[in-house]
Amino acid sequence: MNDFFSNRVAQATAIVWISTQILKVLIEYARFRRLNLRLLTSAGGMPSSHSSAVCALATGIALSEGAASNMFMLSLALALIVMYDAAGVRRAASIQARILNQIIDELFQGHPISETRLRELLGHTPFEVFVGAALGIFGAWWWLQR
Repeated sequence: MNDFFSNRVAQATAIVWISTQILKVLIEYARFRRLNLRLLTSAGGMPSSHSSAVCALATGIALSEGAASNMFMLSLALALIVMYDAAGVRRAASIQARILNQIIDELFQGHPISETRLRELLGHTPFEVFVGAALGIFGAWWWLQR
């Protein structure tokens, strides 16, 4: 277990992911003047912590094992799939949830059929994914250069 916690690539990935989650809270506070601590454990929002984590992992592996290594190629494929999913499939699900919630609000005003609303913040815009990826690459590079 000690080897796991002394792994610099794992450290970089964890630090970048935690920092990005905290940054989400700070950005939300700066934009809307409200402290939303739920963002610390939620998906969606600015920037993408999924993108930052997988890019930190891929960058860390590239720096430690080389960009031609099989491990880097595996981590790069993982990163691309996660970022595509965040900006594609999960974003589409977010849009659908928002529309369904609006339909329920408009059709059944005064006649609620369900108290449960769909979660709307699931995916990311391409910009949120890009910012997360940039944070991951820079964060891993910074951590591993120390």
